[in-house]
Amino acid sequence: MSILNTNIKPAPRQFLPEDFVITDWDTLKPYFENLLNRALNSLSDLKLWLRDSSELEAIISEDANWRQIRMTCDTENTELAESFQYFMMEIQPNIQPYSDKLNTKLIENPFTKELPEDEFFTFLRNIKKNIELFREENIPLQAQLAVEAQNFGMIMGKMTVTVNDKEYTLQQAAKFLKDADRNLREAVYRKISDRRLQDKETLDELFSSLVQKRHQVALLAGFENYRDYRFAELGRFDYTKEDCSQFHQAVKQHVMPLVDEIHEKKKQTLSLGSLRPWDVDAEKEGETPLKPFEKGAELLTKTIACFNRLNPFFGTCLQTMNQMQRLDLDSRKGKTPGGYNCPLAETGVPFIFMNAAGTQDDVTTMVHEGGHAIHSFLTHSLPLTGFKEYPTEIAEVASMSMELFSMDDWDVFYNNAEEHDRARKQQLERVITIFPWIAAIDKFQHWIYENPHHSAKERKQEWRKIMDEFTPASLDTEGLDEYRNYGWQKQLHLYEVPLYYIEYGIAQLGAIGMWQQYKKDKKQALENYMHALSLGGTRTLPQLFEAAGLSFDFSPDYIKELIMFVKGEMHN
Repeated sequence: MSILNTNIKPAPRQFLPEDFVITDWDTLKPYFENLLNRALNSLSDLKLWLRDSSELEAIISEDANWRQIRMTCDTENTELAESFQYFMMEIQPNIQPYSDKLNTKLIENPFTKELPEDEFFTFLRNIKKNIELFREENIPLQAQLAVEAQNFGMIMGKMTVTVNDKEYTLQQAAKFLKDADRNLREAVYRKISDRRLQDKETLDELFSSLVQKRHQVALLAGFENYRDYRFAELGRFDYTKEDCSQFHQAVKQHVMPLVDEIHEKKKQTLSLGSLRPWDVDAEKEGETPLKPFEKGAELLTKTIACFNRLNPFFGTCLQTMNQMQRLDLDSRKGKTPGGYNCPLAETGVPFIFMNAAGTQDDVTTMVHEGGHAIHSFLTHSLPLTGFKEYPTEIAEVASMSMELFSMDDWDVFYNNAEEHDRARKQQLERVITIFPWIAAIDKFQHWIYENPHHSAKERKQEWRKIMDEFTPASLDTEGLDEYRNYGWQKQLHLYEVPLYYIEYGIAQLGAIGMWQQYKKDKKQALENYMHALSLGGTRTLPQLFEAAGLSFDFSPDYIKELIMFVKGEMHN
């Protein structure tokens, strides 16, 4: 199949010169003028225009993404930050009015109606949505938001703690939370939490500023609040805020009891009178924390071996990325926290960023981002850049399914079956225990943007109310109020990608469904997976789920069915 070609090379440029590099708006502007003024007197004229527009879009997207990638890899380099800020403040604001005019030109052209509906329906639906949302007066606000949101990474990237006389990033220090020494776990938990609290006011002020600017964007676009605006911007055509509330309730009803069971079992395993937050990931006495790799290079080598077993195409994707230096895996001071896969639209080979510290959680992150990367490879052959802009919910199915598909092959990371079994059980517990956090973060964001003029004090109170709602009774949090009051501040999405979080819940359900298929018929499940991902954004979200052999359903009964399946697998 052509989609399984990982020997990706950028298509030769046919509109812009091969040696063209974006430096400023003046050199970029003529290409927008060309597209805007070009006569489109036939369907073939329109198709050529679409191809040229797509090429320009891919070049701009890749340039912007590289600026952000380099900045997140080294937050202490002011030149990299300035390069990103220059693009967002001086180039992007000039692009937006032209993009709106080009979108209007496309929708109003009579030959647009002759484009194949099965291929162009979602593409044109997104174009119409962008036209409806565009307001020229929002351009400076959106530029400010893009730059200001990156301050979160700058603040977090500087955070370190000292453990046993050695400095660690917060990501590196988290490995001590798995140690069998309970006193060490508690000490490290408090050090990490105290370090975050040092910047609580700075992070509060940053978030308040972002919320106010986002609310203004929504008002200028004709919406009552930013939540409703953001639902439209994210293209959430297929579910509503009421569906999100239904998801929150289903988590409380069908997931929380199983989280309680997991915690009670952990308490018994550790022989504890009460389970504290620093005990949740701990190993029992006599067991050393899982150590699947030492450095990022070893993590990559072992993940490639794991992916090769699933499908050689998957392993080759990562090998190609390594050859093209599209990976930055190890944690270090000065890196933004977290992990991501960043598609690069022109060259087609994405970039994986993460903060590996040698833990099993890092293995999960690596295969998760690897799933995103495979999605990028599978969509590269689609003819238009806009076709590759797939819904975020299916993007997370790509990554979360890979976590579950790959579990049986994690023996490449471990020397014995007992360690492999422990890693698998930890992953299944994670599948369940992540749901309450997803529900809490999503419910919190709905409140934030429905009540944009709240005070920092009111925000703290609402978060505690929601957090208490989604904290299982089996977890003893007595005396930890200050840490819990500001727990939301560690979640990058709140600052950088607002209202992007319910996707993880929807996708986790999809991933469990994919894993059910995998348990029955590995070959068919992987075929369904790759087929759905290769469609990119050319189908609606329910159609993409259907192509993967999944139900687009997050009703309480369906959630219960999937959770019971995972529970059964946990006891096997």
